[in-house]
Amino acid sequence: MSSSRYQITNLGTGKATEIETLVGSEGPEVLPLGSLYRDHGVFTFDPGFMATAACESAITYIDGDAGVLLYRGYPIDQLAQHSSHLEVAYLLLNGQLPTADQFKAFTGSITRHTMLNESLLRMFGGFHHDAHPMAMVSAVVASMAAFYHDTTDIYDPRHREIFAHRIIAKIPTIAAAAYKHAQGQPFVYPRNDLDYTSNMLNMFFAVPCEDYKVDPLHAKALDLLFILHADHEQNASTSTVRLAGSTGCNPYAAISAGVSALWGPAHGGANEAVLEMLADIGDVRNVPTFLKRVKDKDAGVRLMGFGHRVYKNFDPRATIIREMCHKVLGQLGGSDDPMFELALRLEEIALQDEYFVSRKLYPNVDFYSGIIYSALGIPRSMFTVMFALARTAGWVSHWLEMIADPAMKIGRPRQLYRGPARRDYVQMVKRK
Repeated sequence: MSSSRYQITNLGTGKATEIETLVGSEGPEVLPLGSLYRDHGVFTFDPGFMATAACESAITYIDGDAGVLLYRGYPIDQLAQHSSHLEVAYLLLNGQLPTADQFKAFTGSITRHTMLNESLLRMFGGFHHDAHPMAMVSAVVASMAAFYHDTTDIYDPRHREIFAHRIIAKIPTIAAAAYKHAQGQPFVYPRNDLDYTSNMLNMFFAVPCEDYKVDPLHAKALDLLFILHADHEQNASTSTVRLAGSTGCNPYAAISAGVSALWGPAHGGANEAVLEMLADIGDVRNVPTFLKRVKDKDAGVRLMGFGHRVYKNFDPRATIIREMCHKVLGQLGGSDDPMFELALRLEEIALQDEYFVSRKLYPNVDFYSGIIYSALGIPRSMFTVMFALARTAGWVSHWLEMIADPAMKIGRPRQLYRGPARRDYVQMVKRK
């Protein structure tokens, strides 16, 4: 695709600026508008960055209209079918799928970094018993800089690699420690003989008084969820990691900022909201009445887990995770599970209703992921932590890409100021 040229003219002065678009390997052309302030003294205004490219990236591509998600050019359905979370993490970090030797070395490095410093582990004892797990995870990730400050020179490629491996390895351990603290149970140390998700499940659910055997299907289901959530272009938390990282802060602080951004219910809490919605509906027979309330603008009722800010057609991840949802619940004898039956009936009716079809409100990945987490015994309070665990690979990849870019600049959005115009200070005794 060749670039296009646009002319922007100030109709008052007649001054014109010619701008040539930037063309990516996929997606729409991009207008570089940095010269507008220099040439015309104006800023662009785009609340929520709905049409603004904040950076250049080669990691993830989304075509919301066509329902396409690519990691480094690979379609998400192919990766979900053939790959693993750690292989996807390697792909996101390095830009290419690993050879057998490369993957062996990578998984070996991740395995060797899973343990937490005992002093860092003891930090969990300082949190209240009912502290939200995301508060603990965010705080502990930020505190890692105090324990590994000798390898946080962001301009040293080797230090960046050590950080990347270390945070991806330790985030399941941190998540498990937060879960165990909330449950009042003893911490379970990581095991080097288990794969990534099996190790996480063991740290979550094993107890010293009896043996715990990881179910391979459960580990596979988690691995699939982690693949689907590994990255999603310039979403709010990823943009937060980039913005924080652009200051030159230590990388653990940048990732902690991403965890905090993900904590927001509009971002990382969608799958929890789906289960709350299903619980409120209560019974399959109540679905028609519920959807009628959703269509009533005055009722203030929202259909959670349908539609997406980016995907205007369908979420390609939803079809993949729906099949896994069937497998997990089927194995548990839950193919007729009331919650899953309710979800399927809600999906069926909504997809046949012209109101939702015309608005392209199709199920997204969150519609099914919460049901799977719940089926695996993971409480709702941990859902966003699981999201953060999966998204860490993407956050780190974007941080690495940004830091290695010689053209990197500190993020500095501008604003449309609507406050008071200039005014002079008045002594207190003269104020009325």
